[in-house]
Amino acid sequence: MNPPSARPGGSVRARAVSAAAAVVLTALGATALVSCDGGGDDTGAPTFSERPTAPDTGGFSGELPSGVASSAQEAIESVQASAASAAASASEREAERKASIGTEIERNRQDAENALKDVKGRGNALGEVAMTGKPRADTGGVLTVVLNVTNKTDEEASYAMQVDFLDASGKVVETQFVGVEDLEPGEREQPLVISRQPPEPVLTPRLTKAQRY
Repeated sequence: MNPPSARPGGSVRARAVSAAAAVVLTALGATALVSCDGGGDDTGAPTFSERPTAPDTGGFSGELPSGVASSAQEAIESVQASAASAAASASEREAERKASIGTEIERNRQDAENALKDVKGRGNALGEVAMTGKPRADTGGVLTVVLNVTNKTDEEASYAMQVDFLDASGKVVETQFVGVEDLEPGEREQPLVISRQPPEPVLTPRLTKAQRY
């Protein structure tokens, strides 16, 4: 006599209960993993919330934090100070350059005057110096003449010239001295002589002396 077999219905119910229990355990395990994730593990698994939290804009004033603003202001002031210092340095250099030029012109004038002090007559170099005028339109109305000095000798030479400015009556109103130094044979230079008198009345320039030495 064969042993009685299990009822089919009981077996099906047992499998269904087991499967339901497995699903419940799996869900509970997943929930436990999510709830235990404090963000400090090294798994890198992202966490999610049902709704994103809106940013708190109450602290946004539209102004830079005081520390950043202070640093920016210091940087601006530093740049401005550097620019001012560079401008001042450039101005000082220009002033020094003009002073140096003025000193050189005065030295040249004094040397020429000293060289002509004991010269009798009109000097030994009138044939080596020619005088031409510059248009007043190019000099702002200031009377300016150009001396064309050419060393026509076979040796190096220096030259001293005296230019007088005369009024309509022939009276000397102004005298200027100018020199050219160490001119090589055949070499030419063109120094300027500028009157310090006003444009009116009109004066006439005259090459009074020219000495080679």
